[in-house]
Amino acid sequence: MQKLVRSGGKKTLQENWENGVLYFTFPSLEAQKDFVHGFSSRIGGVSEREFAQMNLSFSRGDDSSHVMENYRRIAAAVGFDDRSIVCSHQTHTNHVRMVTAEDCGKGYLRDRDYTDVDGLVTNVPGVVLTTFYADCVPLYFIDPVHRAAGLSHSGWRGTVSDIAGGTVKMMQKNYGTDPEDVCAAIGPSICQDCYEVSEDVIDQFREAYPEKLWMGLFRKGEREGKYQLNLWEACRQNMLRAGIRPEHIEVTDLCTCCNPEILFSHRASCGKRGNLAAFLGIRG
Repeated sequence: MQKLVRSGGKKTLQENWENGVLYFTFPSLEAQKDFVHGFSSRIGGVSEREFAQMNLSFSRGDDSSHVMENYRRIAAAVGFDDRSIVCSHQTHTNHVRMVTAEDCGKGYLRDRDYTDVDGLVTNVPGVVLTTFYADCVPLYFIDPVHRAAGLSHSGWRGTVSDIAGGTVKMMQKNYGTDPEDVCAAIGPSICQDCYEVSEDVIDQFREAYPEKLWMGLFRKGEREGKYQLNLWEACRQNMLRAGIRPEHIEVTDLCTCCNPEILFSHRASCGKRGNLAAFLGIRG
């Protein structure tokens, strides 16, 4: 396997191997023993071609029997019952849905009865929230006091419309979460060096964030009219604005685009790829 390229000055994400499956965890979230979490890699599944190996998407043209087997393998590796999975329906919104035990299996073993949902929250033991990635940002939220969890998909649209804040507000409203108690993490996704966007995208970030933050959020790219956008820092700022303490936020050191042999990247593959998944649940 190709060696992981890590961003930043220190190793953040932990590599975990189980029966040939590679997945990643955050040490700060691992310390929350009432919760189970993980982020998949491409390694250890049965899919082929551009989907090799651990593709977790049914909608990109892969053999569905391969995808089902991949789910069984990643669930066994991370340590949860695959029947407890509840999947998002991502359309780059900031919509967050409250999940109950009745939702188990939706998007995996049975059809979803909801659409346009990029964030999920629950306080039900045994439920495993599941969201999907190939460059966008996974956002993990754990409330250890009220035993509640949130997991959200944040592309640039979800970031500029603050799905992080919306997820925290949903947890506050339904579970009594105090943001200062929340342990949060920003998962593997595209880094600033790899993420080039046009000025119309940057204009939306200028409107959404105060000028004092712009230097940390974006810089001019090498091509005319292009910028390098730092989604990791933008999501961190959204978490801080939501009231999460800075010392409770862990930020990824893995870029999907820098590691295309190990992590699916839409940009690196020009769209010929499968999907990774983030998992977060409350132990029963």
